[in-house]
Amino acid sequence: MFRRYMAVLAVASALAPAIFAATEADKRLDAAADLLTDMMGASDKGVPQDLMNRSQCVILVPGLKKAGFIVGAKYGRGFAVCRHASGTGWSAPAAIRIEGGSFGLQIGASEQDILLLVMNDTGMKHLLSNKFTLGAEATAAAGPVGRDASAQTDAVLRAEMLSYSRSRGLFAGISLQGATLRPDGDANEEMYGKAMSNKAILTGEVKAPAAADKMETLLNKNSSRRTK
Repeated sequence: MFRRYMAVLAVASALAPAIFAATEADKRLDAAADLLTDMMGASDKGVPQDLMNRSQCVILVPGLKKAGFIVGAKYGRGFAVCRHASGTGWSAPAAIRIEGGSFGLQIGASEQDILLLVMNDTGMKHLLSNKFTLGAEATAAAGPVGRDASAQTDAVLRAEMLSYSRSRGLFAGISLQGATLRPDGDANEEMYGKAMSNKAILTGEVKAPAAADKMETLLNKNSSRRTK
């Protein structure tokens, strides 16, 4: 009986990390959908609808963690989705990591949600690569806020990506210069049951996991709004 108990305990211990990791990926997908919901329903304090309509991809990072004592650091895990080549409908979510550091007099820690809009083909090519840095390989700018805000400024027109943060329910443009984005292979494997590249997910006919249903519904709703 003791040996049987130990065997069951060993199997449970081996499976626990995978089960926990999958649960965490599902939680992040749900949090990303909530961020998207707030972004689309923020009236005059949200991301301009015109920019959302023109974007080719959307990157959602719920709960980016920032901490610093003289040297600051940023770290977050989220998802990217891209429009199908037809312009209607969206890809399955591809997991990404965002990492970056900064130097300066700073102290304390915070957590905020991050949203990036990929505005053109060049920005999408960076997203499909193994790794890229904002401000180096990819041009990025803090996005304007307000559903009817003008999207015709030089910074917006030149930028491959526009970046936003949300803290305490409020959206604001934010600079993410120096932050590095790369695929999160572990999360992709958790979601799809096998190793998959972000390029394959974002450009192929990959079926989204059930946990992404809420996000997919919201994105398709926005696509319908775009075509009206």
